[in-house]
Amino acid sequence: MGRYGFKERNVKGQMVVDFAKRMEMAVVNTYFKKKEDYRVMYKSGVGCTQVDYVLCRRCNLKEIGDCKVLAGNSVARQHRMVVCRMVLEAKKKRRRVRTEKKIRWWKLKEEECSVRFREEVSERLSGVKEVLDDWITTAGGMREAARKVLGVTSGNRKEDKEMWWWNEKVQESIRRKRLAKQKWDRQSDEKSRQEYKEMRQQVKRDVAKAKEKAYEELYKRRTLGRRKGFVPIGQAEGPSWKECTAN
Repeated sequence: MGRYGFKERNVKGQMVVDFAKRMEMAVVNTYFKKKEDYRVMYKSGVGCTQVDYVLCRRCNLKEIGDCKVLAGNSVARQHRMVVCRMVLEAKKKRRRVRTEKKIRWWKLKEEECSVRFREEVSERLSGVKEVLDDWITTAGGMREAARKVLGVTSGNRKEDKEMWWWNEKVQESIRRKRLAKQKWDRQSDEKSRQEYKEMRQQVKRDVAKAKEKAYEELYKRRTLGRRKGFVPIGQAEGPSWKECTAN
């Protein structure tokens, strides 16, 4: 119950209050200070009473903007209408985007992964009876080796989150930004806020540099590949697996 009830509470009024308490609800009418004309629902001669109530969950009380009686507008004879205004925030539901699982070819830039991949490919193709000039057989063996050594993307996140240009410097910057955010959440002071703000800017700079460097390397590889007589595939999706495994 709020502070602005109307006159004395009778038996039926107490029943409404008891029900609201049991259900953890709020009697909205009693939370807004109004003149008598905007609180009385039923009026007959000198007698007047508040007979209609609006109830809501207590957790939603903050969304109620106003509650009042429309003076001069009657639903039935001597019975006025009560209205409640709510302020609701429309939240856009984020749709989960599933993408195709892709092999993490970019991990071939790491020396350890590159060595393990070569060893795995050699082991798989050494026991193949078919002629190794068969590209389908060779490609299949390389894909299986890559899935085992390099792994695949989750397929749950948006495509632009699975970045082939990712490097250790970007990863470290994001880790430091996350720590700065945690520090700001704990301390809530201006200094920690500025540190977090600076780290956000630093991450953006590191990401831009990583993208620029990765695309330069990709352009060089594709230019070299064309000179050798092949055209790389998957140009819109970062480096293709044929391109990454070319000598």
